[in-house]
Amino acid sequence: MNNGNVIEAQNLTRKFGNFTAVDSVTFSVGKGEVFGFLGANGAGKSTTIRMLTGILTPTGGKGSVAGFDIIREQEKIRRNIGYMSQKFSLYEDLTVEENLAFYGGIYGMSSKEMSSARKRLYERLNMGDIRRRLAGSIPLGWKQRTSLACAIQHNPRILFLDEPTGGVDPLSRRAFWDIIYDLSESGITVFVTTHYMDEAEYCGRISIMHAGKIITIGNPTVLKKEYRKKTIEDVFIYLVSNADVQTNQSNN
Repeated sequence: MNNGNVIEAQNLTRKFGNFTAVDSVTFSVGKGEVFGFLGANGAGKSTTIRMLTGILTPTGGKGSVAGFDIIREQEKIRRNIGYMSQKFSLYEDLTVEENLAFYGGIYGMSSKEMSSARKRLYERLNMGDIRRRLAGSIPLGWKQRTSLACAIQHNPRILFLDEPTGGVDPLSRRAFWDIIYDLSESGITVFVTTHYMDEAEYCGRISIMHAGKIITIGNPTVLKKEYRKKTIEDVFIYLVSNADVQTNQSNN
């Protein structure tokens, strides 16, 4: 595998009984890159991200994250990544500050490290006014921001975001992507799954996934030119429709 990449997947596969959720996907992601993993619900995006983060063991293939093997070195991977799930995973009966302290403890941070991180994050994410409010009482956009703060307070090398903007209003989504750019510019690699086609335009490269397979990878602008489409949504519809036609023809 190429040591110049911080994420590597080679023929990565995950089956659940007779169902193949992820079907032999191969890709790589470089340091500081914003890499988008696009696809409809059920395409295999979340299953892929769970294999890369050590939550699920692959059925086949291999991969590495931050230089560590995704099968043999899952604990080392967890220490080098931040992971924000689509459900945000906040304890709603704890304050914002208490949530940060809880997750900081999970990452093995000292009290001094957590105090310094909170000060930095409150300023960076403009969260100072909500730090003592219960997580369950704040708007969805602020829950999103709090969950992100929990995921990056230990300064991870790689940040995995699994459909982080689901249900969030457009203004909050745009603000969230501004933060992602800022993180990328600081050297953090961002791997984000989404089914919002407009968010693809914010990524340096995207992968389009359908029925467990990757059907294309590339820069959004380049892909639009290659397939002669005006938007990534048009590219997506074109490629997925063709993939379905080919599948139906092979089954008949």
